[in-house]
Amino acid sequence: MNLSRRAFLISSAAVGGWYLAKGWAATVDAPPPAGPKAAALARKLPRWRGFNLLEKFNVGNNRPFVEKDFEWMAAWGFDFVRLPMDYRCWTDTENPYKLNEKVLKEIDQAVAWGRQYGVHVSLNLHRAPGYTVARPPEKLNLWNDEEAQRQFDFQWSTFAERYRGIPSEQLSFNLVNEPANVPPERYASVVARVSTAIRKIDPDRLIISDGMQWGRDPILQLVGWSIAQSTRGYDPMRVSHYQASWVGGERWQVPTWPLVEGNRVYDKEWLLEDRIKPWKDLESKGVGVHVGEFGSFNKTPHEVVLNWLADYLSLWKQAGWGWALWNFRGSFGILDSERADVKYEDFRGHKLDRKLFELLREN
Repeated sequence: MNLSRRAFLISSAAVGGWYLAKGWAATVDAPPPAGPKAAALARKLPRWRGFNLLEKFNVGNNRPFVEKDFEWMAAWGFDFVRLPMDYRCWTDTENPYKLNEKVLKEIDQAVAWGRQYGVHVSLNLHRAPGYTVARPPEKLNLWNDEEAQRQFDFQWSTFAERYRGIPSEQLSFNLVNEPANVPPERYASVVARVSTAIRKIDPDRLIISDGMQWGRDPILQLVGWSIAQSTRGYDPMRVSHYQASWVGGERWQVPTWPLVEGNRVYDKEWLLEDRIKPWKDLESKGVGVHVGEFGSFNKTPHEVVLNWLADYLSLWKQAGWGWALWNFRGSFGILDSERADVKYEDFRGHKLDRKLFELLREN
């Protein structure tokens, strides 16, 4: 995740060449058309703003969602939650086609709270059958294995049936978190297949795809399919993930903003050119754009975080894009982030980062 954009492109091209050498086609048949409401939303997403909620982010810490989160967000003027979830939370370990109804009802409750409080809910498989950015890796490969794709279709078909009739203004399906190291054509074939499974049941469900290479790069192969796309706000990662052990951030020097590395300067202009313009080009082709994750780990100096995010947020506001901070409560969030250099404000038993909170509300 800490590769440069150039390294991303080189890696993607190399992997793509390997797949083409194996005989996979460079074009993919489109899924059936979306219903008119979903198609309209996918062309231009509302400027939804909010947070990621992590209650089902990992099977090892599987908990019900919290109503107060929805209540507080709505009271503060936020209107979006993304639920990055691990399919193992509700899927039987021996039979992948047997699901735990008790856990599914906890997801139902989150969807219901979203409707009650006017907060759009976006369901996301952060770990899907055959693919995850987390550890341990999946045993199957979603991009290559028929069985993984069958399970993936089953998961989303289940949600499509379960939530059929709920307006897409209130609920969306964000298919799989941060696809990477797969040729876009191969990824598109999986998206076409699962979108077909969803639309056979609920053609008016809004579908969102994360961008390629961990959400960084637009996917032109999906243009015309009425599928919106989600980007990220973590670059440069030496700012967002300083001291984060899962990306080797403990080896990096204390960041600044703007950030200077050798002859290269990372600043607001760099963000515009590298992180905004490619996605504006995608948007001009009739694809709605949203920032599904962004934020900074709690070891980056707070003033650096605020200055960096002020630039990102102003650019997203100018672009007309919504966003979802990773996370709400926790080390990237506005509540209980445990930063050493923040004077927190007590809020109903939690520690509120007032400066970050106000910056988000202003944008």
